[in-house]
Formats: sequence, structure tokens, C-alpha cells
Amino acid sequence: MKGVLLVNLGSPDSPEPKDVKKYLGEFLMDERVIDVPLWARTLLVKGIILNTRPKASAAAYKKIWWEEGSPLIVLSERLKDGVQEHTDLPIALAMRYGSMTIKEGLQELVNKGCDDVFLIPLYPQFAMATTETILVLAEEIRQAHFPNLKMDSLPAFYNKPDYIDVLSNSIKQSLEGKDFEHLLFSYHGVPERHIKKSDITNSHCKIDGSCCATPSKAHEFCYRHQCLEVTRLVGEKLNLEPGTFSTSFQSRLGFDPWLQPYTDRTIERLGKKGIKTMAIATPAFVSDCLETLEEIAMEGEEIFHEVGGEKFTTIPCLNTDKNWVALLGKWINEWSKANVVA
Repeated sequence: MKGVLLVNLGSPDSPEPKDVKKYLGEFLMDERVIDVPLWARTLLVKGIILNTRPKASAAAYKKIWWEEGSPLIVLSERLKDGVQEHTDLPIALAMRYGSMTIKEGLQELVNKGCDDVFLIPLYPQFAMATTETILVLAEEIRQAHFPNLKMDSLPAFYNKPDYIDVLSNSIKQSLEGKDFEHLLFSYHGVPERHIKKSDITNSHCKIDGSCCATPSKAHEFCYRHQCLEVTRLVGEKLNLEPGTFSTSFQSRLGFDPWLQPYTDRTIERLGKKGIKTMAIATPAFVSDCLETLEEIAMEGEEIFHEVGGEKFTTIPCLNTDKNWVALLGKWINEWSKANVVA
């Protein structure tokens, strides 16, 4: 019997500092998130970050927390329920970090009689710190606890035409009747070294002005290329004029070089340049979360107004958009049919 496991990032159990600290500890100690030797990661995370950051992060979570709980969790649960209406296969939901573990999600499907699971990381683009860490952990859990379970996964879907259609239509609907001089596509940032570590050619990714636009098999795992490609494809789909849209990267941590340009500085630059109305989309996320609801919709808007901007429109993630829900159902059913044993 086949089943589906949707996997998103995760969230603290509450916006209280103790729960935020526990969550950040698990998240930041992941070797694919902070990819330095264990001793250095331990010193940085447990010696510094967990003694300074949880209180501030908890305050940020409190700003966006819903009555039902974490927006990311609530929206992911609604997505799961919506997708279930489009397929007969049992669907479970798990998070890479936090209480809703991948092991529990797989166990739920096994308990329902599943011996073949379609794992769907809810990230359009591939990155070490998102898709890869989910796939690696899921395989470790499968080998240790469910050795007879077969498991496939959905590859990065950043350039699939049906996904671009859904994303473009969602952005278009959000902007209907709203003026904007510039549309910014903001993606979650990663250290530049992650891009080079993911380069399967060991030579293509130079993070310059040309490598992401030059065809290469390295693009299959290049987060930067995949982000830029989403921006390009959506720009084409929406017939956006050159110069009226651009790409940036948010949420950097530490002092190492991260992908640029940075979102906060880009918002500031656009405002200082005289842009009075702007909109911002966050296509690295399929569900609204702290990074979209607080970092962009609150902090980003504040930056824009401080430098003279007037109207700042935050475009919601796909969340439970009916076309997005239906598309996931379609991909699941296509996988199921393709894996029928003759």
C-alpha cells in the first residue's frame, strides 16, 4: 500500500523562550544548517546563540503566533487536509525539527498498512539546509526503524511549468488592484559555501554573474540557480518589465559570506532610490512562517517606511491556495500510477 509524507521545516511548541531555545538547539545543531566541525558548532550554538537568541526569537514568534498555534504548523495541517481530498492515498505530516517528527510521520503511515512512501519536502528549491537534511534523516530513520519500507521523494519542483503557473497566478491575484513600482522576490539565504558544497561538478559554481545562467548539471542541486530561475520564469509568466523586479536573500546568520543581495539592504536601497510602492514575494516558502510574517511583513515594511517608502505589499505564500493543493494532489496521483506493479 502506498502513502505520502509531507515534510515542512517545523516550529517551537510555543512562543515561550524555553520552547524556542529547544527548537533552535535542534535546528542550529544540524550539520547541514551550520556546516562546521562539531566542536565549533557546539561552541557557537550552545555556548553563544542559545544563551543570547531565544528571548529575542520568542518575542518575534509572539508577534505572529495564532490562537490555533504556530502559523507554519496550522497552515501545513490545512494543506495536508486539503491535499487529502485530491487523493485516495493516506497522507501524513511531519516536520524536520520540533515535535512532529519524521519518525512519527512514517510510523503513522506504516500503522495504516503502507509499505511504499512518497516523501514530499515542502521546498520548491533544493538546498543542503532544507531538502537534503530531510532526505538524509528520513533515510536514516527508514534504515533504523522501517527497513522493509520503500521510499521515493519528490525532486525540487522550482521549474516545473505547472508549479510556475500556480505561483504566478497566486502572485497576480495578490497584486490585483494594487500599485507597485517594484516586485522583490526574497528567498531564504544560505552561506555561499553551501552552494559550492552542493556543486556536483566541483567546478561550475563560482557565484559570479554568469554561472547560474550557464547550463550545467550542477543546477540540479544549486539553490542560487533555482531561486534565480523561479524569479525569471515568474517574471516571464507575468510579463514583468525588466528593472521592475529583482531577487534578494534574507535571514543570514553569522559573519560568513551569504548569498547576496541581502533583502533588508535591498528594501532600503529601493526606498532610498525613490521607490514609493513595492511588493514582496517569498517563493522559497510554501507556508507563511516567522520569516515571512515577521521578518518580511513587519521588519521589512518598517525598513521601507523609514527610508521614504509609502506602500509595502506582502504577498502570501501559496499556503492553501486551491490550485496549489490540487497540484500536490496531481503529483501524488501521478507518482502512484507510475509506481503500480504490473
